[in-house]
Amino acid sequence: MSRVLMILTSHDQLGDTGRKTGFWLEEFASPYYVFRDAGHDITVASPKGGQPPIDPTSSLPQMQTDATRRFNGDEQAKAVLAATTPLSDVDVTTFDAVFYPGGHGPLWDLANDPKSHQIILDSDAVGRPLGLVCHAPGVLHAVKKHDGTPFVADRSVTGFTDGEEEAAGLTDVVPFLVEDALKDAGARYSKGPDGECYVVVDKTLVTGQNPASSAATAQRLLALLPH
Repeated sequence: MSRVLMILTSHDQLGDTGRKTGFWLEEFASPYYVFRDAGHDITVASPKGGQPPIDPTSSLPQMQTDATRRFNGDEQAKAVLAATTPLSDVDVTTFDAVFYPGGHGPLWDLANDPKSHQIILDSDAVGRPLGLVCHAPGVLHAVKKHDGTPFVADRSVTGFTDGEEEAAGLTDVVPFLVEDALKDAGARYSKGPDGECYVVVDKTLVTGQNPASSAATAQRLLALLPH
């Protein structure tokens, strides 16, 4: 059994629109059950600890999947989510893999969180598999290596596309566009068709494009763990 750390956002404001945001439920629920059903031990953390905000749009009926319906009936999983560990209390050396679900929230807090940046750098340095899906790969653009170069420079990644953000109507609301920010940081960014599953693996770094990619990203992450 491996130990998997899942890191969620604590940010719940969608810019200055007055609307709520947070993490995208499908992008937590699908990977959570991929890890749990494979018998792994899961710890969920967030910058502030406690109950992280669920993006209300991801709870709408038309956004539900088998994994979110399973979560909504799973009191044990809800209890885990309600009591996330403060990120400052996390010792990443005790984990075998790290996974970041998306949603718009991470663009505001995790993208600028020094502890999150350190977890990413430390994990990459020791070959600890690191997975990020949808908007979460955007947090990588601000991570700098010890020599000051961007973490994602010359790394193959994907993430929420400019077209997908435009379809969500939030191009002018988000602090940065995931696709553009990753390219600007020197990443080898690629993408599949908007809304379809697309995953990129670069050594121990696994990134998924959108909610449709969440389960596959988690499965590719697990494939990197020692068997």
